Amino acid sequence: MRASKIAFAALAATLAVPAVAQDAYVVGITSALTGPPASTYAPAMEALQIYIDRVNAAGGVNGKQIKLVILDDSAEPSKATANVKRLLTQDNAVLLVNASLSSTYAPIVGEAKRAEVPLLFASGVCPREVYPPADPLQFCTTAYAATYDSRGALTFVKETSKQPVQLGLAAMAIPLSRAEMDFAEQQAPSFGMRVVDKEVIPPPTPDYTPFATKLKEAGANWVFSWAPWVTQVRTLEALRRLDWAGDYITWAHLESEGELVRLKDGKLFVIGANSLFQDNLPIHREIADAAKKANAKYPAQQMTEGWIAGMVIEAALKGAGWPTTPAKVQASMQNLKVDLKGLRGGQIEWTKDNHFRTKQYYRVYRWDSAKSVIVVAKDWYSYDVK
Repeated sequence: MRASKIAFAALAATLAVPAVAQDAYVVGITSALTGPPASTYAPAMEALQIYIDRVNAAGGVNGKQIKLVILDDSAEPSKATANVKRLLTQDNAVLLVNASLSSTYAPIVGEAKRAEVPLLFASGVCPREVYPPADPLQFCTTAYAATYDSRGALTFVKETSKQPVQLGLAAMAIPLSRAEMDFAEQQAPSFGMRVVDKEVIPPPTPDYTPFATKLKEAGANWVFSWAPWVTQVRTLEALRRLDWAGDYITWAHLESEGELVRLKDGKLFVIGANSLFQDNLPIHREIADAAKKANAKYPAQQMTEGWIAGMVIEAALKGAGWPTTPAKVQASMQNLKVDLKGLRGGQIEWTKDNHFRTKQYYRVYRWDSAKSVIVVAKDWYSYDVK
C-alpha cells in the first residue's frame, strides 16, 4: 500500500543522502501505516507528505527544506519505541510526531523527554497532558481530544433525545479510549442519562456480535463510541444486524464522511471538530486539487488531519528560525497561532500553558435519507479549554 511506500521512501532517502539532514529541518514520525487502525492514520500521513512536498517545492521554510522521516509502527508500542530511538539518534529529528494508537504513547513520551525533543500528536488522540497546565514538550493538532469530546457528544444527545436516555458505551481496549468511556460513564448522570452497559473491545476482534448483543440486551436506546473507526463502525454494524433500532453517536474520524454515504444510516451521528468536504470550502477544494496532482491513494476527504499537521509544522519551523534546535522548535510551538481556513470551527492557538487550543469547536453531521445527502445535525458549538 502507499503508506508502506512512504515509510520505505523516507528510509531509503535517509540512507542514501545522510548529509541532507544536516541542512534541512528533520521531522521524525512514527505512525500506524499498517494494521487494523491504519485507515485512521495512513491517509493523514499521506496528506502531511503532500503538504510538506508543496512547501518544499515553494522554497521550504526559512530557505531550508523540511525532511519527513516516516516510519511504520503498526500500532505496536515496541516498534514505535524503536522507531523513535532511531529518529532521535540516527536522524537527529528536531521534532517528533506520533500518529498511532494511544498504546504507543507512554514509551514515546519517555524517549522524547529523555532527549528533550518536542512531541506532536497528529491524527492520534490528544492526551490530557496537552491541556493546561501543559507538559512543556507535548503538543497536539488532532481534532479529537479526551474529556471534551464526551461532553460535546452528551450535550448533543441530551438536546436531541425525545425520551429518557439509556446509554450504552463502546471503547477499544487501549488506554485513552477506555479512559474516555469511563469519563462519559461518570458524566452521564449529570446529563440525566443512565448508563446501562459499557463494552471494552480488544483491537483484533474478529466478531463484534457478542459486544453488540450485550449493548442491545441491556436496553440501550443510544450508544456512544469513542475509539478508532474500526471499533466504532463495526460495533454499529453488529448492532444493526441484531435489528437494534437505536441512535448511535461516534467520533467523526477521517473515514466518517465516506462511511456516512456508504451506510446511509439516518440514526448514525458523527461528532467532530473538522468540517466535512461536503461543505465545499475553498480549502477543501485546495486539498482535493493537491491530492489529485499528487496521485494520492486516499481520498481528499480523509486528509484534513494531515493537512492541519502540515500547516502547524510549517508555522512552528518558521518561528524556530535557522539554524534550529529542538529547544528553538519547542519555544516556537509555545507561542503559535495558525488560521485553519475553515477546516475547523476556529484556529489552533498554543500558549506556554496550553498546547491543545484555547477553544474546542464541535459540529455534528448525519445522513439525511429523504434528501440522500449528509446534513448538519448541530452546527458549531464550543468549549473554552482551561
